[in-house]
Amino acid sequence: MPDAALVTEYADELIQTPRAHLRLELKQDDEGLSLEYTGQLLARCYLSREGMVTGGFLAKALGVSIPPRGESVIARVSTGVLYRALGICQLDFAEEASFVLLERLWDEAEMQRGARSDAE
Repeated sequence: MPDAALVTEYADELIQTPRAHLRLELKQDDEGLSLEYTGQLLARCYLSREGMVTGGFLAKALGVSIPPRGESVIARVSTGVLYRALGICQLDFAEEASFVLLERLWDEAEMQRGARSDAE
């Protein structure tokens, strides 16, 4: 769904090397939601109906709430969780099958987030 979200090549490169802890920043601005790592864009969910739905699913996979416009939240996750969150950004929710995949990606992300300590 090209008008909903974008995942960058940098994001694809980042998940190639497994890491237990990535400090990601989810921001909301006038263009929608952006997910960044060390100031570099990983994904953007555009300010459209489809984009904000995708952004809500992305935030849930990361275990955070969508921040108010002009603010950001920090998510500390593994590359495994990030992989699943980015997968959600690439789903086309006009297709019924995407919701089956969404549930699986959420479940896997939640399981992986629960496997680490809640102390941050």
